[in-house]
Formats: sequence, structure tokens, C-alpha cells
Amino acid sequence: MKNFLTMRRKRAIVGLIFISPWLIGFIWFYVRSLAMSVMFSLSDIEIAAGNAAGYTSTFAGIEYYRFAFLEHGTFTQVFSQSMMNIVIDVPLIIFFSLFIAILLNRKFRGRTFVRIIFFLPVLLNSQAITTAVNMARALLVGGVSPASSAITEAAGMGATANIDLTYYMNIFSQIAIPQNLINYIIGVVSRINNVITASGVQIIIFLAALQSVPGALYEVAKIEGATAYETFWKVTLPIVSPLIVTNIVYTVIDSFVQSPIVELSYSTIFTNFNYPLGSTMSLVSTVAVCLLLLVVSLLISKLTYYEN
Repeated sequence: MKNFLTMRRKRAIVGLIFISPWLIGFIWFYVRSLAMSVMFSLSDIEIAAGNAAGYTSTFAGIEYYRFAFLEHGTFTQVFSQSMMNIVIDVPLIIFFSLFIAILLNRKFRGRTFVRIIFFLPVLLNSQAITTAVNMARALLVGGVSPASSAITEAAGMGATANIDLTYYMNIFSQIAIPQNLINYIIGVVSRINNVITASGVQIIIFLAALQSVPGALYEVAKIEGATAYETFWKVTLPIVSPLIVTNIVYTVIDSFVQSPIVELSYSTIFTNFNYPLGSTMSLVSTVAVCLLLLVVSLLISKLTYYEN
């Protein structure tokens, strides 16, 4: 028995006990719901009428998968657009978060206040605050407040901004910048608000990683004559690289939860009461995101530095 409980086994047992609450909840709630979603996507569901409770299911095969991809009016477009948004938004959020975290890690007056400002979007995205803001916006647009005129003026300024954007697009085209690159730049600019809103948690994670970098490494780099650019690539980035994987996983999942495909699946199930089709949409998008996470994690893990 003494030889059986080696140090590695003891650590494994402690780790298993530590994650056991999460593991039990995962198996009981998520795996169970996932199994039911698979069953619903392969069946015709009829809800019991009247006061009777429950439902009856009839095996339908892959009929709803075929219908979602070949006959549904919006699923393919919404699904592809949601995945494209995730692919575009995640690198922007990661780069922006790391850049802001490096700036906030420096010593300057009001640093704590600035950190709070960058974390505020996380708090403001809560459902209660979002509902209150939407109600206030509806009242303003409806003319209850004199601020509605300001909104109208802002809309006019938006039209002027579009004209200016078209002007700069023409300039870029005239100097032979590829159209695909122009479209990407425009997409990046249009997503700035979303990127800032979605970067609060990632900034905090990167800040924690930066504060864990030993100061001796920076002192050695400075003694060796390394520039700030070289210090970033040789010291800062390798140390924080494990947290890049963590932030990518978090950002992909967070972007997926707020994507239009989730809204489409939700409305299909709970508004149109089409449980098989909604479950099919949900499963397809979930599998696609899991595959994306697997590919990205494998690629990034090869470049990740783990300190012994």
C-alpha cells in the first residue's frame, strides 16, 4: 500500500477531489443535456396536448440535418457568418488585450482607475444593465426625452462618417492596396467597439501573467543590451504564452455564446417550438466551435513555453 500511493498518485487523487464538484455538475447537467439534444435532433418530437405532460419521439434519422443545411432559409448564412466573426474577432481581442495589459502593467498615476475603466464593459454587459440601457434607449428614441434630437444629430454624423470612409477606401484602391486587405481593415475598424467590450477579462488574465514575470529576467535583458522590442519577444511573450491559450479558449467560447447562431437556435426552440431543428442547429455549431478550439489549441501549444 505504501508503494502504491506514490507522490504522483497522491497528486492525481488530490486533483480529482479538487475538480470533483465541477466534474459531477458537468456529467449531470451538460452531458445529460447534450445526450438529449442528440436524441431530439434525430427524432420527430410531438408535445403532449392539453393538461398531459411529456412528449413522444419518433426516429427521423438525419432529416433535420439535411433540412438545416439544404432547405432552411437562414441557417447556413448565419452559421458561416458566426464562425467567420469568431475567427476575425478572437485574434483582435487577444492582441488588443495583451497590448493594453502591457500598458496597464507600467507605473503611472491613476493606474487603478484606468484598470477599472477597462473592466467596466464586463460589468455593463450583465443582463439587468443591458435591459435597463435598452429601455432607456427606447424612451429616448420615442421622444420622451429631449435627447432624441441629439440622437438624430449623431445619426447624421454617422452618415458623414460613411462618406469619409468611402473617400479613404477610394484612396486605398488608387494606391493598389488589395481589395481583400481593404475589406479586412474596414472590418477591424468597425469591430473596435466589440473588441474593447469583450477584452475586460482577458486584460486581467494577461495582467496577472505579466506581474508574475520575474524582474530578474528584465534586469538581465537590460544588462545584455536588449532593446524593448527584443525583450518583449524573448522574455515577456514566452512567459505569458500559456495564458494566451487560456484567453483564446475563453474568447472563442464567449464569442460563440453571443453569436447570432445561438440566438437562432434559441428562437427556433423556444419561440417556434421546433425542438428537433433547434437542437440540430445547436449541435452543429457546438461541434464546429469544439473543432476550432482543438485546432487552435494544438497550433498554439506547439509555440507555448512552459517554465520548469
